[in-house]
Amino acid sequence: MAHMAQNQASRKKGKKVTIENFYGGSTQGKEENEEEIQKNSEHASQNGNYQQALEDLKLELIQKMETWKEKWEKEISCLTDKNAQLEKELEASNRRADKAEKQNQSLMTRIKHLEESEMIKQQESIKQTQIINELEENIKYLTEKVTDLENRGRRENLRIIGLPEKPEVNNKLDIILQEIIKENCPHILEQGGKIEIERIHRTPSILNPQKTTPRNVIAKFKSFQVKEKILQEAKKKSFRYKGAPIRITHDLAANTLRDRKAWNTIFRKARELGLQLRINYPAKLTIYFQGKVWAFNKIEDFQAFAKKRPELCGKFDIQAQKARET
Repeated sequence: MAHMAQNQASRKKGKKVTIENFYGGSTQGKEENEEEIQKNSEHASQNGNYQQALEDLKLELIQKMETWKEKWEKEISCLTDKNAQLEKELEASNRRADKAEKQNQSLMTRIKHLEESEMIKQQESIKQTQIINELEENIKYLTEKVTDLENRGRRENLRIIGLPEKPEVNNKLDIILQEIIKENCPHILEQGGKIEIERIHRTPSILNPQKTTPRNVIAKFKSFQVKEKILQEAKKKSFRYKGAPIRITHDLAANTLRDRKAWNTIFRKARELGLQLRINYPAKLTIYFQGKVWAFNKIEDFQAFAKKRPELCGKFDIQAQKARET
């Protein structure tokens, strides 16, 4: 073996191997062979260590690779499970999304139907409002028409206010009226000293014991001209019955009386200021101011008129007057 190592070393150095130097024919050759053998032995020893280190490293790498492989397999298995779980969750999410989309479409359809229904209701409401407005206008027109017809049906009537509530008076109202006319305007009496009266009665027909004022008396004349003559005389002076003051006015419908009564506050204030005014049929205020005649159907119109005149501004504020009185 030593000779073979020496032979290989000689080959590596490029020396020619002979029988003499192979078998140690000379002393110098023997020394060289021994040095060569020692070097080759050390080199072989190092190669053996390298081989062992490589084997150990290889074994260590194999072990680490096995460990890594187990970890990778676990990681892959975990990732596979997570991926399967994510796929399930994604599938469930897709199902929920589909369900939500269907619900959304259903809601959108319902909203559309509701909007269409609301639009139809609004259109119906507009139509109903128009119908109601027309009906209100018709009712207003018919009410005014009925009031006018009622007033025309009372055109021969007079209302006597303040006549004492006594049995001897109530039992002979027609005779009492003749006496009133004879006492206050005797020149109106017709031939025979008597005026034709169609009927006369108290109103309301039932006496309310809680009221202290006497009921009004309604007298219907057969002649409109006679009734107007008596009314004109009553406007010129105050009528009396046996010395007690009474009033004689138009007999008008309740609506007309209510509308006229609304002018009372303004009428009294205008009288205090010395203005010339009157209430014309049915409930129109007529005032003579600054050389002109002004007519008003509504209180608001008269108040707007008064605010524009310095002489009248602030003197016909009904709410302010009521507040001061309170």
